Amino acid sequence: MELGKMYAILGPSGCGKTTLLSLLGGLDSPTSGQILYQGKDIAKTGLANHRSSHVAFIFQSYNLIDYLTPMENVALTSKLPPLPILEQLGLTAEEAKRNVLKLSGGQQQRVAIARALASDAQVILADEPTGNLDEDTAAEITAILKDSAHKSGKCVVIVTHSNELAKEADAVFQLTKGGLKLSKL
Repeated sequence: MELGKMYAILGPSGCGKTTLLSLLGGLDSPTSGQILYQGKDIAKTGLANHRSSHVAFIFQSYNLIDYLTPMENVALTSKLPPLPILEQLGLTAEEAKRNVLKLSGGQQQRVAIARALASDAQVILADEPTGNLDEDTAAEITAILKDSAHKSGKCVVIVTHSNELAKEADAVFQLTKGGLKLSKL
């Protein structure tokens, strides 16, 4: 996978899409084989180092710190001021100061995305980032992720059930019990 591209991984429920993201991000270790990042085994360079230096996650369940505001959640991953990126993602200054539990699901997802985009990580791993969103918001989020790859030079890897999201990717992979293979939509 390359920087500056967005990848989609499609597959049926239970086929291992989230597990694959966990392996790529160093949240889990393979029972056999290696996960290489820039030619180096992430287990040998350190899983915590890999997570903190190279990857940012957008979790399906957001994984925001629920007693913090959006600004505080984003500030955890970046030295840059959080408000500009939150505003870029459609939150107002007032919403950015509310407790995240007082936001809608779409707004919470935008905070989770802002947190990933604000980090210095070159790789963004997204688990069903549009799964809980309405069609219009999903299209906006897809465009933001695509811009992150194409304009910001990040490698964006998304696992999804959405063929609409997958059509926007530079490459689509199909995950089955038989393995991972390049797909055509």
